[in-house]
Amino acid sequence: MSYPLIQLAPAPDNLLLHGEVLGSVVRSGSDQPYTLTAELLENLPWSRLPSPFREVEHTFPSPEEPCAWLGHPPVQTNNSHTAARVV
Repeated sequence: MSYPLIQLAPAPDNLLLHGEVLGSVVRSGSDQPYTLTAELLENLPWSRLPSPFREVEHTFPSPEEPCAWLGHPPVQTNNSHTAARVV
């Protein structure tokens, strides 16, 4: 007998700035429509937020919007068996 493996939730995507992880993009829920939230790891004062952040968290209604908001950065994967995906 074999057991199917089901991924219950996607892993968050790390946000890097100058090679340092400064936050992540996480998806809420597994059913569509879902939202994505870009969030910083630290609760920084407004004067120290990296661009384009204006708050510690920003929420988006579609997967394409965080990429556009971040300036369409290249998407990388750490898993050689998984293709890179857009947030």
